[in-house]
Amino acid sequence: MHAQLGVPLPAHDEKTDAVELYAETVLTVEPKGKITRLERKVFKILRPDGAARGTIRMPFDAQTRIENLRAWCIPPSGKDYEVKEKDAVDYSLDVAFGELVGDVRVKQLQIPAATPGSIIGYEWQQEQRSHFLEDEWRFQDTIPVREARYRLQLPPGWAYRATWLNHDDAPPTAVGPGQSQWVVENVDPIHLEPHMPPWGGIAGGLVVALLPPGAQGAGLPTWSEIGTWYLNLAAGRRDASPSIKQKIADLTASATRVTAKINALASFVQNDIRYVAVELGIGGYQPHPAAEIFSHAYGDCKDKATLLSAMLKEIGVESYYVFINTRRGSVTTSTAPNLRFDHVILAIALPTDAGASKFPSSIAHPTLGNILFFDPTDFLTPFGRLRGALQSNYGLLVTPKGGELVELPQLPVAENSIDCTAKMTLDENGTLRGDVHEIWTGDRAAAQRYELRSALDTDQIKPVESRAAASFTNFQVLKASVGNLHELERPLEWNYSIVVEDYAKVGGDLLLRRARRLGVKASPLPETKEPRQNAIEFDAPQRDTDMFEVTVPAGYEPEEIPSAVHAETGFGSYESKTEMLGRVMRYTRSFEIRTVSLPAAQANELKEFYRLIARDERAVAVFKRVSR
Repeated sequence: MHAQLGVPLPAHDEKTDAVELYAETVLTVEPKGKITRLERKVFKILRPDGAARGTIRMPFDAQTRIENLRAWCIPPSGKDYEVKEKDAVDYSLDVAFGELVGDVRVKQLQIPAATPGSIIGYEWQQEQRSHFLEDEWRFQDTIPVREARYRLQLPPGWAYRATWLNHDDAPPTAVGPGQSQWVVENVDPIHLEPHMPPWGGIAGGLVVALLPPGAQGAGLPTWSEIGTWYLNLAAGRRDASPSIKQKIADLTASATRVTAKINALASFVQNDIRYVAVELGIGGYQPHPAAEIFSHAYGDCKDKATLLSAMLKEIGVESYYVFINTRRGSVTTSTAPNLRFDHVILAIALPTDAGASKFPSSIAHPTLGNILFFDPTDFLTPFGRLRGALQSNYGLLVTPKGGELVELPQLPVAENSIDCTAKMTLDENGTLRGDVHEIWTGDRAAAQRYELRSALDTDQIKPVESRAAASFTNFQVLKASVGNLHELERPLEWNYSIVVEDYAKVGGDLLLRRARRLGVKASPLPETKEPRQNAIEFDAPQRDTDMFEVTVPAGYEPEEIPSAVHAETGFGSYESKTEMLGRVMRYTRSFEIRTVSLPAAQANELKEFYRLIARDERAVAVFKRVSR
């Protein structure tokens, strides 16, 4: 390995923190199917932030223990360092993200002197556990990679099939009996940019399907086969107990329509079953029985989906598991079939008289009819809606015929909005005061409800103060009240009164003030010289409207009023207008983003769109004192 260190470094950006000089993965398959993975990596640290590469963290459990761990460092001067497995610490992840019990642990090893100029390296071996005979090699990183190798060692009679991800196909070379090797060199780093897709979803890689003797499969499992595997894993777990049946009767006693019954059951699982994960071994994938989830009144995402599915079945409604990754872009139509999901929701078959158009989270499936996607874990998104991370995202729909990769719907822009109206007065000293009414829907309302979920009455004013602080410097919120805080089916509403000192600038006979009041729509996308490399991801479609009416001081007349602005693009629109109605200056505007993802080729168009908005938000109205 040290022989590699004398090779010149690949070209890299001057801001690169480190360079991966060499990486090697060796996957060894034994005749009975035991799989062992050996990892080796060598880095050159270039900048202080590159020191993070000197902290190695490796997850493991009882079936995938870490062995033969060691690491070393060659500093620019002084003696070399070496650390071994006995120097590592391990800790449990049991309490992370609501997990009550789990067997996943992390082994962490700190490499000494991982400072600029140092060369560090490490290696370890780990037995692999795979529900399917496949392996994935990820060779691209956020730093340059000079050389990476993947070697596959198969016993006699075994074969493989390789599928490249985000990279041109490259043939392997035979390096020995039953041994194949792939090599990539001078791999460019993934350029991290704001609002980009998850970099793991666009990184280059290789997926290798392992075929034992006599295997008749086509290599990688299909989405359909993954779905069938999970149905077998969950078999019998959606059976309702007598206590569940009694609860169903209680919850649906007053409901006359099937959709009302569905809503009642969905609300119960969403709000009354706590999110707690108990994941040991296969429990990371296999749900607990519905009866057990109900009696304990807790479970993780797949458990909550299982209980709701069991309850729906009792009222004659079919439902289907949906696996999804909450980071949109991690799984796409070009992704090789895998289990790269981190969440489970439910697809509910709507009755024929449900009026599917009333539920934006539904789609018309070619064989299942109208199905509605519902997240029993998300206690802030009402039935019939989806939060932004799940919209236009791909999930694995699990049906009796197997798995099917489907695209979840994108909700209309009006489902995620802030509508703001204000009536204010401006005095001769430049002080602005008045009342504001806001209506919040969708993810925007959910974020407010989350922030207020445990706030005391005296703290409920804080979200308003945070919003005002983005627009004003010297202000005071006099009072504020929130409506429909716990009624998810209705928009959240804010009513508050505010005083802003020094809002307008007074100079001689002139009074200068901005037309815009609250809310910043200009984008945080940075102005960079380099062209955009990755797509731009939005949280969700949105539509915001403002209408501000400000009464100006008596004796002042408009000298200059901002011009109307109108911008229309395929991905969004912006419109504003300022007009005088006697002494009242009325400012109205609307802002829309109609997509969740925009190609990098349209980045300049998006920046120009936001530049126009920024100019409008800085526009000033000028008033002049007149004598009568």
